[in-house]
Amino acid sequence: MDAKVKVGSDPAGNVVVKSKNNPEYGYIRVEQNRMVVDGTGFARMLPLSALIPGKVKDLAAFGWEAGQEVEGRVVVKESLQPFNRKSPERDYKVAGRSGIVCTVDGAPIYRKHIYVLAGNADDTSVDHTNGDDITAAYALAKVGGSDASDTDFTL
Repeated sequence: MDAKVKVGSDPAGNVVVKSKNNPEYGYIRVEQNRMVVDGTGFARMLPLSALIPGKVKDLAAFGWEAGQEVEGRVVVKESLQPFNRKSPERDYKVAGRSGIVCTVDGAPIYRKHIYVLAGNADDTSVDHTNGDDITAAYALAKVGGSDASDTDFTL
């Protein structure tokens, strides 16, 4: 069973963090420890965090406090369409520490964690087709002396 979603804060203790570009907007960071099952059926508990963007006045109206547990769920959304058109590379799905972007027939997969109120919402995943490139990158890293087994990566 998933843990409740916890409200975070910045180093100064602010739950609502203002945007550096426009102080009228900001975000709240939330985190949840939950079971995630990958495409091969391998399950593990992972901490997932998400940013809830919005207008500062609306976010402040939630009245949330740091460490408070709230209803909802942090879900993983994967897509072949970028979530951010100005900086799509921010959301590339990268295979562990390999640095290789996961792709489908050469098109990048985008991955984002999103907070939703529905506690029963499901993750959305996109299977990559460049497993050979990723395997080769890990093999090269192992030959180079690093330990590629020390990753969160599965094919």
